[in-house]
Amino acid sequence: MDLALWIAAGLLAAVALVGGITKTFIPKERLAAQHGGEWIQNVSVGFVKTLGILEFLAAVGLILPAALDIAPVMVPVTAFCWILLMVGAMVTHGRLGQFKLVMVNSVYLLLAAFIAGGHLAT
Repeated sequence: MDLALWIAAGLLAAVALVGGITKTFIPKERLAAQHGGEWIQNVSVGFVKTLGILEFLAAVGLILPAALDIAPVMVPVTAFCWILLMVGAMVTHGRLGQFKLVMVNSVYLLLAAFIAGGHLAT
């Protein structure tokens, strides 16, 4: 079970890291031009960058607390926060009719739920 939690956390951290770097450093116009980035047209640059920073922090929070054994309770807390983020993403993509992206976000949500539940159970 421990190995499965590490693999799940690593995968989700990689997703969060890529999303965080993308939203933080790529210009809003370029993000909005990509498939799935249509939602960006309706929000401010600050909002996009804030989401990017939160995703970067999620990547850190999914790995480092458990790896360093410093406040390991932060891993399920981070996973729960990721669940909330994915609910927002699913609603946003659903409103735009992007149901494939809703499914992708639901997979990320389930992965985060597995991580949160697994860490709380141990």
